[in-house]
Amino acid sequence: MTANEGNWDRIIRVVIGLALGYWGFFQMGGLWGIILGVIGLVLLITGAIGFCPIYSLVGLNTKS
Repeated sequence: MTANEGNWDRIIRVVIGLALGYWGFFQMGGLWGIILGVIGLVLLITGAIGFCPIYSLVGLNTKS
């Protein structure tokens, strides 16, 4: 599992992941809140570790 996300990609994922996670879990409620919260967590985790499985499937690499 090699990193396939560049620095800007990781920063954007972490920021959007934090925002979606907070908004989904703490501001919204119900099913849509859970869905947004989970999407935020996925973005946060992939941004933190620097690896995106979808990028691997389609052959993308934003790391220079």
